[in-house]
Amino acid sequence: MQREKITIDSFVHVYNRGNRKQEIVRDNKDKQHFLKILYYLNDEFMAANLFRETQKSLLTTVINEPFSRPISWPERKPLVKIINFSLLENHYHLFLKEIREGGISLFMKRFGTSMAKYFNAKYRENGRLFQGPYKMKRVEEEIYFKYLSVYIQVKNVFEIYPGGYERAINEFDKAYDWAVKYSYCSLADWAGERNYPIIDIDKD
Repeated sequence: MQREKITIDSFVHVYNRGNRKQEIVRDNKDKQHFLKILYYLNDEFMAANLFRETQKSLLTTVINEPFSRPISWPERKPLVKIINFSLLENHYHLFLKEIREGGISLFMKRFGTSMAKYFNAKYRENGRLFQGPYKMKRVEEEIYFKYLSVYIQVKNVFEIYPGGYERAINEFDKAYDWAVKYSYCSLADWAGERNYPIIDIDKD
């Protein structure tokens, strides 16, 4: 299947789910690894033993600083702009902007490979983690741009609200506060409750 043409300043919705709808994360450690992938692999620089180096760096940095960069690394130069994201047990959504030629393609290649290697090594599995190549749709119309952020950060998280999506709609304010506290989505950053370096908030 031929992908849509992506050029500099293109906005893109990227998503995928587990092979045969299986889980792609099984515990909070897996979900934390997903967040680390979004941050550390979104960089022109790629360390040979990336996660081993960052783990050592965490031992010498401030507690509760989840995205420490070793001082020996060069200045961070992102491949893409991550506008928002959400992770559920068997799928993910990313809203990205192309900021350098081929950035999204390279980042997603790294992302898929790293997720699969981590999962297969940890759970002694073999084969594909995802149900094929990632799906991608260019975001060109303003109405879709606005809808997509809500879809990724609110609607998707509402699906795992205790009692389900319909209950979340019926008690929206309570469900929204719950969604803001969900750690594996960028809603807290946009709501001003958190400041992860994963995403680049450009409200203009």
